Amino acid sequence: MTAEPGHTAPDSSPELDRLYDDFIANSTAPLWTQTNDLMPMAPKPAAEPHVWKWSALLDIAQRAGDLVPVGRGGERRAIGLANPGLTPTAYVTPTLWCAIQWLGPHETAPEHRHAQNAFRFVVEGEGVWTVVNGDPVAMRRGDLLMTPGWAFHGHHNDTDQPMAWIDGLDVPLAHDIDLGFFEFGSERVTDDSTPAVSRSERLWAHPGLTPLSSQQAQVATPIAAYRWEHTDRALTEQLKLEDEGHPGTVEPGHAAVKYTNPTDGGDVLPTIRCEFHRLRAGTTTATRQEVGSSVWQVFEGSGTVVLAGETRELVKGDLFVVPSWVPWSLHAGSRFDLFRFSDAPVIERLKFQRTYYPDTGRFHAGSRG
Repeated sequence: MTAEPGHTAPDSSPELDRLYDDFIANSTAPLWTQTNDLMPMAPKPAAEPHVWKWSALLDIAQRAGDLVPVGRGGERRAIGLANPGLTPTAYVTPTLWCAIQWLGPHETAPEHRHAQNAFRFVVEGEGVWTVVNGDPVAMRRGDLLMTPGWAFHGHHNDTDQPMAWIDGLDVPLAHDIDLGFFEFGSERVTDDSTPAVSRSERLWAHPGLTPLSSQQAQVATPIAAYRWEHTDRALTEQLKLEDEGHPGTVEPGHAAVKYTNPTDGGDVLPTIRCEFHRLRAGTTTATRQEVGSSVWQVFEGSGTVVLAGETRELVKGDLFVVPSWVPWSLHAGSRFDLFRFSDAPVIERLKFQRTYYPDTGRFHAGSRG
């Protein structure tokens, strides 16, 4: 038995040994031997900071495309990012799942639905449509595509070229609290048309305007696609405002937006927050530590991330994970565009949010300090 700080271990004896054997025999465990694990002084994540190189991911995804068919049974040619600290599960964090998905020329991934919430983000390419509850949604570079939980969805590639993107889901969270359901749908897709704009965008994707035909708050966003041109424009204008001496950026040289649900102003998914960040060339963000975990992908440009004191080079497509309470900061070598998703909605609903800036010793206003 290992004594906890401030706890005096009892003297060893046959009676004590028998007591501990009886704990095991009766499926019990004494708190005094577990306090460091159950109640640490600060988060001690099993997940590790890690970087995945996009060039390597593309290579293995392409080879999987050549060797592994897509279709009923396997469902998706998706390759999960397995955090080295969470093996053998293919979890990127304890609450989030992330994968590179590959769809070959003229292939179709059949429809299904599941309780888990999902999105797709496209770092390059076009020509695939994801069909969400019968609504065909074009997937193009820089677009964020939404698949809320229990929505039927499939994908079809209408071109002669393969396409890859990343998937993000709340699979680990759903698994650990035993809420998963799954159901097969169409063997192909229920609508294989290829409109430039989805029906959901035509109804919902107009800034500041809500259709009177549907005013009830919805758990997840009804917008199927958040298009790159709108994201790009919002970030550009934030930096222009900064140039003109007006507020708009989250810190000097750092523009950022959160994708939102137009029915309630909240996050696009009940368990996942999605953001986009743009740093001017030469900008370094403040080092911070946050409760909750996040995954980032470089969309454009190059720079570095410092994770727990280790500096890693990043280029287009590279992904990295920031586990809970691991200090991180970014530096932009060129203009640096990055997509981020996190478990922030879960953390905030549970009132566990906390952000700390070690260089100044201050906590973020409104967080637990």
